[in-house]
Amino acid sequence: MERVLVTGGAGFIGSAVVRLLADSGLRVVNVDKLTYAGNLASLRDVANRLNYRFVESDIADAPRMLALMQEEQVDAVMHLAAESHVDRSIDGPGEFIQTNVVGTFALLQEALRYWRAQPAGRAQAFRFHHISTDEVFGSLGEEGLFCETTAYDPRSPYSASKAASDHLVRAWHHTYGLPVIVTNCSNNYGPYHFPEKLSPLMIINALEGLKLPVYGKGANVRDWLYVEDHARALVTAVLDGAVGATYCIGGRNEKTNLDVVETICALMDELAPSAKIGARKALIDFVADRPGHDLRYAIDAGKISSDLGWEPRETFESGLRKTVEWYLANRSWWERIRSGVYRGERLGVVA
Repeated sequence: MERVLVTGGAGFIGSAVVRLLADSGLRVVNVDKLTYAGNLASLRDVANRLNYRFVESDIADAPRMLALMQEEQVDAVMHLAAESHVDRSIDGPGEFIQTNVVGTFALLQEALRYWRAQPAGRAQAFRFHHISTDEVFGSLGEEGLFCETTAYDPRSPYSASKAASDHLVRAWHHTYGLPVIVTNCSNNYGPYHFPEKLSPLMIINALEGLKLPVYGKGANVRDWLYVEDHARALVTAVLDGAVGATYCIGGRNEKTNLDVVETICALMDELAPSAKIGARKALIDFVADRPGHDLRYAIDAGKISSDLGWEPRETFESGLRKTVEWYLANRSWWERIRSGVYRGERLGVVA
């Protein structure tokens, strides 16, 4: 594999994948629509490399997608482009259907057209890698783990749109033979994360002495996966994964939302103490819960571990420390967002 088309490569997870692929010497073509969460500043380390190309385009632009595959003669498509925030999907589900369902359909159609035109050897090596979420599985009780055979039970407009796209990808494999791989990941965190998500929002609010809003009682549990560990897993899957296979990717770090916020408070008090603000834990503000908030997600990552040899390198504690340190050292990255696109307002409130 030498040439990879990455969709959504200016986003949080996508940019981590692009940086990793470019560092490994592969040719990377990054297609991103540059909606509110797309940020080319996340790619400044690779922007001028000869093995990197950025194209601003919508994945639903089918002729453009096919033309790019043909121009670059790509060996794989890694499809990360998606609307991804549950709260935003509650406010405006239409964009989620358009990008996650219609966009995935368009991309699949053009990938199929491209793949069918390849000579036998290149066709056999081609991969369409669809990156998805554990939220398609619904909510767990206090016991159990999501795995590759867990039944789908999406609960939000976001997770429903991702479930639909997962089904489309598998249908294109079973019906048309397109060589696909699907991965479902747990909650990511780390550098370059858009500030509406839990960990960066808490870090930035704590730095500024603002309230730290926690939904409900903060009891909702997520399995936290450091974004660079996830990027390694995705590259491992597209290089070595079996055609038609699904791999669940998790960090083996189950924490409640309150655990996450309190750990961030302790790190901020240590790394950015402020006599004016005082102990950050006092800033925690319990607010009305999000509609339909799933209680618990947790991933069994045994298959990708045993079949492909991937393991997370970061613990929750080491990864979160790196994350806090990055936000403290890269204020210019998030201050531009904070001053314009997103100012920390509450999203996803049903009237």
